[in-house]
Amino acid sequence: VGHRDLVRSMERLFRRAGLRLGMSEGFHPKPRMSFPSALAVGIEGLDEVMELELAESCTADALNERLARHALPGLRFASIEVLPPGEKKARIRSTSYRIVVPPERCAETTSRAGEFWSTTQWVVRRDEKRAAVDCRSDLEELTLQDGLLSMRLRNREGGAGPRDVLAALALSDLEEQGMHLTRTHVELQG
Repeated sequence: VGHRDLVRSMERLFRRAGLRLGMSEGFHPKPRMSFPSALAVGIEGLDEVMELELAESCTADALNERLARHALPGLRFASIEVLPPGEKKARIRSTSYRIVVPPERCAETTSRAGEFWSTTQWVVRRDEKRAAVDCRSDLEELTLQDGLLSMRLRNREGGAGPRDVLAALALSDLEEQGMHLTRTHVELQG
């Protein structure tokens, strides 16, 4: 499901659950809901964060019960937190990803990861529309175990993404071969 489809699905879910949403002002009011870190096309999300403004008071348990009753198959709310009025929007600290690496490429990937950790900088050149990025400074964790490459990236504007790390490890072609990136965790600041 693409990001826009997910947003529309969530709007429908809230209507089915009978929730009154806070709306933006203007000629075309829209529900006040956002994803602090929307997923890129083709990446599966297992642990996403969404912020929503309600126009009614509701406890986290009551909200979870109402949403779970009307959720699409496969959509589950792991936790719900009701924030006090005036609370700042969520800020992402880091995101974690994983992808399967074929057995015949694991030794090469392990070697390349060793080279990667031994440097202080590893610049990946992106296409001409986006600036080059230093993957080494944004990567907090990188492991390859039983054919599963896992990584945790520090979140910052213009920072490295999971596909940049794959490029640094000479694994850019994995998605073309049918493997898919999965975002497994989104960690919020403070």
